Amino acid sequence: MDLRQWWRRVTAGRASATAAGRTGQDRPHAHQGRARSTGRSAKVSERAQPTGRPGRRAPVEESLPVMGVDACRGGWVGAVLDASGHGTPLVLVAATVAELVAAAGPVAVVGVDIPVGLPDGTRREADVQTRRFVGPRSSSVFTTPVRQAVYADSFGQANALNRERIGAGVSQQAWALRTRIAEVDAWLRQDLPFVVVEVHPEASFAQMAGAPAATSKRSAQGAAERRQVLTRSGVAPPGTLPVGVGVDDLLDACAAAWTAHRVKTGAGRTFPETPETFSDGLPAAIHV
Repeated sequence: MDLRQWWRRVTAGRASATAAGRTGQDRPHAHQGRARSTGRSAKVSERAQPTGRPGRRAPVEESLPVMGVDACRGGWVGAVLDASGHGTPLVLVAATVAELVAAAGPVAVVGVDIPVGLPDGTRREADVQTRRFVGPRSSSVFTTPVRQAVYADSFGQANALNRERIGAGVSQQAWALRTRIAEVDAWLRQDLPFVVVEVHPEASFAQMAGAPAATSKRSAQGAAERRQVLTRSGVAPPGTLPVGVGVDDLLDACAAAWTAHRVKTGAGRTFPETPETFSDGLPAAIHV
């Protein structure tokens, strides 16, 4: 099965989710109930998962720009930052991450705000250490579901699978992003001409400012705080929002681009220092 066929199978189930008022791009407000424990092992989902090992890591071309990527209501938003690491990023929006990055043209590094490297039966150190790093913004770092939970057929099944493996259910935020996680999981099973790394914008902002943000990113004060931090770091966020993109999405994509530039120049750091590797073979670490 090639990547296009696999993605058709994954997205075929979205119609039922939409009817329930939930898609992968919505904010996590639905699915109020918790899965009940039956005392029996949760059934593993039959839902299709990508096959194949991760593509080869491309060499980093320092003369190229970088890109920060964040999920948004319109699909995905990307901020393409000049090779110098400074200036006003070019903002792009597309339905899929592959289309988004293709529209950017040649880039050296793509920093994406989505889990890369899904655990099989443990909590990721990337999440644990990043949550500690961002302090008062720790609630923004959700625990990445185990692989089988990401591909579960329902929220209840995902919750049961996750509890069985790590002793905790799946958060609403993680469940809302499950199709995005699966999309990136499949996208990385090919040789790409750029390096892809996982980022977390709140960790990027904390690294820029020298301390975690003091205010929520969804408040006017929080947006102003993050815009000032970016500007002081040499990145001037555009003042106009594309359709389907929130202020927080745009600023997060800019922060992801800032970290992508640090990765390109070798100035970045990771949580954990040595990435974990699970059965998918993808290095699991959050870059700042």
